[in-house]
Amino acid sequence: MDCLVHPTYFPNLEHFSVIINASKLVFETHDNYQKQTFRNRTEIYGANGKLALTVPVIYTQKNRQLYKDVKIANDGKWQSQHLKSLESAYRMSPFYEFYIDDLMPLFENKFDSILELNLKCFEIMTNCLQIDIDVNYTNAYEKLPTNLSDYRHMVNRNSNTHEFIPYTQVFTEKHGFLSNLSILDLLFNEGPNSELYLKNHSSLVS
Repeated sequence: MDCLVHPTYFPNLEHFSVIINASKLVFETHDNYQKQTFRNRTEIYGANGKLALTVPVIYTQKNRQLYKDVKIANDGKWQSQHLKSLESAYRMSPFYEFYIDDLMPLFENKFDSILELNLKCFEIMTNCLQIDIDVNYTNAYEKLPTNLSDYRHMVNRNSNTHEFIPYTQVFTEKHGFLSNLSILDLLFNEGPNSELYLKNHSSLVS
């Protein structure tokens, strides 16, 4: 199925399941930016439970901007903070050491826009998963896209989520299984099995 989705910061499992099971993937790049979405946010499993990592952006509701034009607020130390959070959450996971070097360009290089960061994030994640996905991009915004299944709603934090098959997480014994976290949670815990896990949730694409 041909699927239209938003590029996001380390997509959650629901989002990535659609991506990996799509027959054709199209990224929406001409929409208006909206706050409080997964465009600049991902959720991981920390020692105290679910932990949100948010990329700071320069955006005001008064001046509506296109997603592709929204800049990252790089005057702080968000990259080092996110990296420290990942290390604290996953250094004891089976595959953290195996993948973390591949992810370092996301935390060492400067990115001007949130869309640029998210596209690079997607590229690196597909390399880690060793999957080849041909990506297409929108040329204009369509409220009702033609010939595409619209999954853009998944960018919203209040989107209804699918219940995922439990896998072993670092803090499972402490807080139980947390479903639909960042693709990083699956990658660090399941490693090479991640692709098969996502393909087993192909029912999300229907």
